[in-house]
Amino acid sequence: MRALPDFPWDRLQPYRDRAAAHPGGVVDLSIGTPVDPTPEPIRAALAAAADAHGYPATYGTPALRESVAGWLARRHGVAGADPGAVLPVIGTKELVAWLPTLLGLGAGDKVVFPELAYPTYDVGARLAGAESVATDGLLALGPVAPKLVWVNSPSNPTGKVLPAEHLRKVVSWARERGAVVASDECYLDFGWDPAHEPVSVLHPDVCGGSHEGLLAVNSLSKRSNLAGYRAGIVTGDPVLVKRLLEIRKHAGMIVPAPVQAAMIAAFDDETHVDAQRARYAARRATLREAFERHGFRIDHSEASLYLWATRGESCWDTVGHLADLGIIVGPGDFYGPAGARHVRIAFTATDERVAEGAARLG
Repeated sequence: MRALPDFPWDRLQPYRDRAAAHPGGVVDLSIGTPVDPTPEPIRAALAAAADAHGYPATYGTPALRESVAGWLARRHGVAGADPGAVLPVIGTKELVAWLPTLLGLGAGDKVVFPELAYPTYDVGARLAGAESVATDGLLALGPVAPKLVWVNSPSNPTGKVLPAEHLRKVVSWARERGAVVASDECYLDFGWDPAHEPVSVLHPDVCGGSHEGLLAVNSLSKRSNLAGYRAGIVTGDPVLVKRLLEIRKHAGMIVPAPVQAAMIAAFDDETHVDAQRARYAARRATLREAFERHGFRIDHSEASLYLWATRGESCWDTVGHLADLGIIVGPGDFYGPAGARHVRIAFTATDERVAEGAARLG
């Protein structure tokens, strides 16, 4: 295992302390953790399955795998979604961090991820002892092909959406070189611009109808306010999924049975997702108008739960300026050097806190 970086969010604590001095309290727009209630039908499903005296299935129940496949086909146009190629995971951060290890990567192997990216892609490569490569240009990698290529659309932190044509080129490039493409699709249900509609790597427009060499990772944390349940899935190439399943059986990496029951209720229902989308859309509009009025430029941000914003200065100067207003945001350089002049603004705060933050920016 290569040395791990310091946990980036610890660097934000002095600014949290500054913001806490504001007489109106802190408006925390830094971490994208849900603040709205877990929908009642999902909680009821969890409670009904509470008598979980036997060991749960690492593979997930057949009902859960069928529910996920149905959701992929119904909501995201994934043709031939296979319940046999669905595997529940203990929150997707766990899967992202351990996927290179689970795939058998090690010293000398390359893991590629976007230039601006969720830090755990790099952490996963380090845990496996592999080499991290942050780039948006696969052709610049030279003759040595990577073993694993991460794509993230909609992007964390930028909210950028990769069109099907771009994703199709990535898939073709990786297949020619025998690389696995893992697509982090945790914000797939939160596109805001009809001209930039998010698409799964498993959609036939991207993969040509074959899931060979592909893994799609999705989470219920954002979609259904289940961050505390640690409920996610990985699906795609049946051969790769079976390989992950065998290792996870040996390692005891199992989603608890009550959580699996709750996941079925979540994936089978779209009503609560539509309601949550409406809440986020309103908060997004309020914050975008307020930050632009305050002199920020918003880049990308077509999807996800974030605004990618800049005042044309060091991200830490921006963080300090906003902390003096009692507002906390995420420094862009947490996600790579290319983010050094941006901040990430989450709209996962309550309506009251969003309104308060907007008023302070007025």
